[in-house]
Amino acid sequence: MHKLIRGIARFREESTPGQKTLFAQLALGQRPDALFVCCSDSRVALNVFASTEPGDLFVVRNVGNLVPYCDAYGVSTSDRSEAAAIEFAVNNLRVRDIIICGHSECGAMQALLSGLENVPWPNLKSWLAAAHPALARCRAGEEIDPGLSEVNRLSQLNVIEQASHFLTYPFVRERVDSGELSIHAWWFDIARAEVIGYDPRLKRFKLVDDWAEQMALTGACIGRPAAGS
Repeated sequence: MHKLIRGIARFREESTPGQKTLFAQLALGQRPDALFVCCSDSRVALNVFASTEPGDLFVVRNVGNLVPYCDAYGVSTSDRSEAAAIEFAVNNLRVRDIIICGHSECGAMQALLSGLENVPWPNLKSWLAAAHPALARCRAGEEIDPGLSEVNRLSQLNVIEQASHFLTYPFVRERVDSGELSIHAWWFDIARAEVIGYDPRLKRFKLVDDWAEQMALTGACIGRPAAGS
């Protein structure tokens, strides 16, 4: 807590005129580029590894970076607060990209592997059930990178699985099909401080670099192939 308070005081004392101007402009409204869904894990330092500025991203964080299914009526089968954030970002803010980002050594994925019957807290146990499809894929032997540990293999499969859950929301599916919205699956390797992204053409993760920019230009994303492929 002391570190947090000192940081706030330092920001107030050291903020530049440019930063103050930016916040004054943001006070009038926001136009973020993307909805970014990631894990609540304190090691996932989003603004550090993505080099973002205030106003760039509309962020949702939860344990395990999960996206519960939506039913045929557009209503979430689990957490309504996350569904509300997706609705607001897509329908009101009109973001053009959704990014879901998992990470290495994820405690939520380790809890899944250890068995939810061993999780002593009822809300966490219920919440993690949204990752059961990814666990089934992992148990079936599906691999992205055979060199990964089991928990990291599950984590990567989970981020791909959860990305597909966005498509159960009718308004998301409609905008993806029309080419107005793209969904991307990323994964943060904490030890290497690297972000890799899932290439749906190759069905594997690659270092986020120029290829990802090219993918954005061609329109390739989860649920929609690249133009001409």
